[in-house]
Formats: sequence, C-alpha cells, structure tokens
Amino acid sequence: MYKCLKVGDSKTMMNFGHNQNVNYNGETYHVQTEDGGRNNPFITTLVFKNGTVLASRRVGYADIIVSGELDRVVREVMREQHSSVIKDLLAGFFNKKNEG
Repeated sequence: MYKCLKVGDSKTMMNFGHNQNVNYNGETYHVQTEDGGRNNPFITTLVFKNGTVLASRRVGYADIIVSGELDRVVREVMREQHSSVIKDLLAGFFNKKNEG
C-alpha cells in the first residue's frame, strides 16, 4: 500500500513516504503524506490529479517535539491523516469543494 521511511540524524529525523494512487469516478488521484521533521514539525497530505494539487491537509506537532514517543506518534498521525484524506476523496468531498 504505502511505505514510511526515515531520513536524517536524530536532531532532524523525519518520517516520510506515504504515497498512493487512488481510483475514483474513473479518474486516478495521487495522495501523498510527508513529515517535515523536527525542524519543520508538520505532517502534510496533498491530493493530486494530473499533476495539479487539488487539496491539502496539514497538522502541526511542535507541542509534542520533546515526547519520548515522538517517532511512534508521528507515524500514527501520518497513517491516520493519509487514510482520512483517502476516505474523504472516495466520499466525493474534494469534488464538492471544487464545485462550490
């Protein structure tokens, strides 16, 4: 389905790599979720169609940077956010957003 990779040293460590193509209404969308790392503590999910960004969702986690469970929590939030955006895409949420 998708992969989560780690890059950087312990001070800049980030998780990234949730990428998935999703078919909906005869169209292919690409959903990508990335972690900005400790220096940019945001998890960002983008929805692409034909190379154009249709939607984005971003959540910050600066408030838990010092947590001993940071890596696990960030991976879990990334997975949940990625899945949530896909569910919204399949429910037609982004179609409705672009129509109005």
